[in-house]
Amino acid sequence: MSTYFEQLQEAAEALRAKIGGRRPSIGLILGSGLGDLANDVTNAVSISYNELPHFPVSTVEGHAGQFVVGELEGKQVIVMQGRFHYYEGYSMRKVVFPVYVMKLLGVSSLVVTNAAGGMNREFAAGDLMLISDHINLTGDNPLIGANDPRMGVRFPDMSAAYDREFRALARRLAENVRGESGEALRLVEGVYCGISGPAYMTPSELIMLARVGGDAIGMSTVGEVIAARHAGLRVLGISCITDMAVGEELEPLTHEQVVAVANRTKPKFMTLVRSFVREVEA
Repeated sequence: MSTYFEQLQEAAEALRAKIGGRRPSIGLILGSGLGDLANDVTNAVSISYNELPHFPVSTVEGHAGQFVVGELEGKQVIVMQGRFHYYEGYSMRKVVFPVYVMKLLGVSSLVVTNAAGGMNREFAAGDLMLISDHINLTGDNPLIGANDPRMGVRFPDMSAAYDREFRALARRLAENVRGESGEALRLVEGVYCGISGPAYMTPSELIMLARVGGDAIGMSTVGEVIAARHAGLRVLGISCITDMAVGEELEPLTHEQVVAVANRTKPKFMTLVRSFVREVEA
C-alpha cells in the first residue's frame, strides 16, 4: 500500500499532466455559493476530482467538484471549485489532501473562503469577514499520526495562521470595492470557529462559542489551514456571513438559505478576491 506522501505525488503528477505547462502559484478554495469566481479564470482547464488518483469526491450541493487552472488577474492560479468536509465521512487527512497536492504543484499562497454564520452581534448577513484566527472544534487534526518531514515539520507554528500582511492588503483593497448598485463592501474581521457538522449548532452551543471568543462559525477551513501552514503556505481566509447565528435569537436555517445569501454577496466577494490576486506578490 502506498504511503500518504506517495499518494500525494501520484495525484500531483496526474494533475500536472492534465494542466500542461501551467504552473500555479496561488491556490483558491471556494466555499458554498462562491464557486462562480472560477468562471473568471482565463486560458483555463478544468479537471474533475474523480479524474485524479486518491481524490475524494465532493458531495455537497453548491460544490462543483473540480479544479480550474489558468490565469486570474495576471497570475497563475489553481481554484478548488468545491471542497471536502469532515462531515461527509472523509478522514481529516483526506479533507486536506488537495492542499498538499497544490503545494507539490508549486503553490505558495492560499486563499480559503467559506460561508459562515455570524455570532458577533455587530455583524450582519452579507458581510465579508477576514479571518484573523480560528478555534478548532472539529475534534480532529489532519497532522495526527506519523509526520513526513517532506510535507512539513512535526510541530508547525500557528501563531499567525492567517497572514497579517495578506489581511492588511485585503483591508486596504476593500475600501474601493462596491456592489452592483454602488454600495460599499462591509468588511469585518474576527475569529472563525470550525465545527464538524453536519447539524447546525443549538442555541446554547452558539452562546458558549460566542462567549469563548468566536465571531463566526462554519464546517470547513480549519483543517485546510492547519495543513497549509504545515506545508509552509501563506493563507488569507475570508468568510461570507450568510446568516446570524446568535444563540439567544436563533431562527431555523437551511443550506439553501446559506447559498442564497452567498449568491447575493458574490459580486463584492469576487471583486475583493480578484483585487487581492492582482496585488499580492506570488
